[in-house]
Amino acid sequence: MSDEQWALIEPVLTAWKNRHRSVSGHQGRYPMREIVNSILYQSRTGCQWALLPNDLPPKSATYYYFAAWRDDGTDRQIHELLRCQVRERNRRLEDPTLVILDTQSVRAANGVPAVTTGIDAAKRVTGRRGLAVDVLGLVIAVTVVAASVHDNAAGIALLDQVAVAAGGSVSKALVDQGFKNQVVTHGAALGVDVEIVRRNPDERGFVPQPKRWRVEQTFGTLILHRRLVRDYEHCPASSTSRVYWAMTHVMARRLTDASTLTWRDPQVVGA
Repeated sequence: MSDEQWALIEPVLTAWKNRHRSVSGHQGRYPMREIVNSILYQSRTGCQWALLPNDLPPKSATYYYFAAWRDDGTDRQIHELLRCQVRERNRRLEDPTLVILDTQSVRAANGVPAVTTGIDAAKRVTGRRGLAVDVLGLVIAVTVVAASVHDNAAGIALLDQVAVAAGGSVSKALVDQGFKNQVVTHGAALGVDVEIVRRNPDERGFVPQPKRWRVEQTFGTLILHRRLVRDYEHCPASSTSRVYWAMTHVMARRLTDASTLTWRDPQVVGA
């Protein structure tokens, strides 16, 4: 993270560190900024824990904080802080009134417990990730379920999260034809009008659907973070945390007008 990007989240982690002082008063060997850099590096490159570069904190330290922030919701707190700032920068209220729901099939890596992945015989995949995003493509809710679970279950879980995360501001949700009336009925009970966006039968090929394409854009953005190309996590909560960290990195770049070099960009010799 650049200095400007680190300044966006530093107060949250400094406050967390002050609340979690060790009994001996030891402040830890590694700065919080380097821990975040290590998490983001692994998220972007998809490397194994044991293959983190030597100039970053080792697996033992990085995973300790990753798990601690996952379990107490600090990763979500940082994500929500940046999400509100991005929405305000785009002249919108902090919480949305409309969300788009969808699921994405994800192949699980070898060694991930079958009990958490299931199998979708039709698509031949072993995992599924569900998102609720706003019209800017920012993540409002995440759910990770087994591939054998129907879209309805993922949709209901997402609606429950949206009702809490957005503070009751959401009044409408758009879903595709994979979701059925159960999601519509559950949304109505929460005060959310769920609309199933149906494809025009006269259209041929890929035709983006107004507003609903935003969730597809977000899925594409997440896949640029190679740790999310497959589900490598044994714990579904870790998979969820990975999504929040990836979007935190994306939003930090947006707020600081930074861009990420790709392999096509010319490299500056001697930089």
